[in-house]
Amino acid sequence: MKTRLRQTDVEIVQGDITEMDTEAIVNAANAQLVLGAGVAGAIRGKGGPTIQEECDRIGGTFVGGAEVTGAGRLKAKYVIHAVGPRMGEGGEDQKLENATLNSLRRADEKAMKSIAFPAISTGIFGFPLDRAADIMLGAVKNYIEGETGLDRIVFCLFGQEAYDVFADTFQKLFPT
Repeated sequence: MKTRLRQTDVEIVQGDITEMDTEAIVNAANAQLVLGAGVAGAIRGKGGPTIQEECDRIGGTFVGGAEVTGAGRLKAKYVIHAVGPRMGEGGEDQKLENATLNSLRRADEKAMKSIAFPAISTGIFGFPLDRAADIMLGAVKNYIEGETGLDRIVFCLFGQEAYDVFADTFQKLFPT
């Protein structure tokens, strides 16, 4: 599923984010930038130890923040480590929106042309898929209505349920 808004293609795909052929992929990170399970574990496994080594040098970031490292052996050139909220910590919607927007800002700061997002915070952090889709897709829509150098933004969803939820929201926010 794909649409174009201003100069940017926005699309939804189902698959493995570590296989994405975009300049950057987004890691659903924790504040310590320790690559544990889920998306982070897959990135660590396929990308190799250099990604964690770079994260260790950065040392961490705040919930809602995003940091950039190289991508090791991945197809992507960069990994943007976006720290989403844990359900129940308070202010979750704003923190998820900030994690999405800060990822887009880091991409623009490095003059990247393409980025792929997972469904941040919807795994072990317990964020509901439908809320994540509304917040993340809404943040992307608002962001690309401003100035950006991004040509392509992809939401790469793992599993049919995540894809279906994001696809429903995508059709509402980006009518064709």
